[in-house]
Amino acid sequence: MQPAATPSTPNATASVAAIPPQSLQAPRLARRMACWLYEGMLMFGVVFLAGYLHSTLSQTRNALDNRHGLQLFLFIIFGIYFVWFWHKGQTLAMKTWHIRVLDAQGQPLSQARALLRYACSWLWFLPPLVATLPFQLPVLEVLVLLTGWIVFWALASRLHPQGQFWHDALAGTRLVSHTPPARAKA
Repeated sequence: MQPAATPSTPNATASVAAIPPQSLQAPRLARRMACWLYEGMLMFGVVFLAGYLHSTLSQTRNALDNRHGLQLFLFIIFGIYFVWFWHKGQTLAMKTWHIRVLDAQGQPLSQARALLRYACSWLWFLPPLVATLPFQLPVLEVLVLLTGWIVFWALASRLHPQGQFWHDALAGTRLVSHTPPARAKA
């Protein structure tokens, strides 16, 4: 007599491990950038809550007081946010756009790999900001240069053999299309 089969609950690791290698190609650039913009909108809520928490804990009354402390606090909060969600496979924006982040072998990210990806992802912003620092440019000019750099950095992914962003290549990660499994009807 065979033992009765018990239904198992699929976990995220099992569904990721079942991804065939040919589907590990990067999603289209337009879809990745739409996800990137949506992530930016969602980050407004994170910034609001973190800013409120920081100003309450530090008793900061003016937004210009303790500005560098707030920037460091936001850098840490962003790191916690992204490392946590990337370790789990995807952020809310990535879930919405059916994109998942994996390591180069197609496995879920370790926290160390997610932290490395977070550090490398600052290549979206730091080069133009550091380059303009000694010139004391007006904010509008810095934003124009930053936007130009972001467009360049996004288009540079077309030069990668698998279409990945270069910060993903540096971190040993990759973005892939991920259609969630269909839910069973009860």
